[in-house]
Amino acid sequence: MGQIRLQGPAVDLEDPVLVEGFPGLGLVGKIATDHLIEELEMDYYASVDCEGLPRVGIYRGGDRTVRPPVRIYVSEAHDLLALRSDAPIKSEAVDSVANCLTEWIVSQEALPMYLSGLPAEREETPDMYGVGTGDAAEALEDHDIDLPPEDGVVTGPTGALINRAAQREYDSVGLVVESNPKFPDPESASVLIEEGIAPIADLSVDVGDLIDHAEEIRKKREQFAQQMQQIGEEESSQAQPLRMYQ
Repeated sequence: MGQIRLQGPAVDLEDPVLVEGFPGLGLVGKIATDHLIEELEMDYYASVDCEGLPRVGIYRGGDRTVRPPVRIYVSEAHDLLALRSDAPIKSEAVDSVANCLTEWIVSQEALPMYLSGLPAEREETPDMYGVGTGDAAEALEDHDIDLPPEDGVVTGPTGALINRAAQREYDSVGLVVESNPKFPDPESASVLIEEGIAPIADLSVDVGDLIDHAEEIRKKREQFAQQMQQIGEEESSQAQPLRMYQ
């Protein structure tokens, strides 16, 4: 039985928002979530020990501390939770991970924001649109976030999480941004933050580093992005036009 293990005392959050950062197309959700954690100096709050997650240890250069691959961070000052994942989720684990996380999100009475990239070849600023479950569409309307231009489907862990929220009629926001289908896309991640996450969560976040150091970020994340391309669509969170599945 999976569970979320607190790594310290529980914090008191009033109306928390949770930003989900499972790796997927263009790594847009992961890049955006990692940036929020660093920029807002969020604290390591809980380890995610859901059934099916890879049993590996993650460590960082210059730091001896080993941590599990999927973790939750918190900023009490910003009423914010963020899910950071440093490993792909196998297709056979998607359902158990989505169920495990959804139970915890509901118990925290948090509004989850689920992030996906939509494959697109573009030359201009990427477009973003929003979808929702429960009553979350109101938040999208309040912030003038565009409607989806066509029928679509979200796959991978992010799609499974949205599915769980829809089945329970629980409020959740899904943000979909046009993304490079082959390489990490910091520009699209910055659009997710500026046009979606920040206004809905009432945050002020500088995304200058994502733009100024885009090439450096791409190179650092390129191997991970290639790994995500090699696995099946069920394992990689992304949005696709629905016609591709009909």
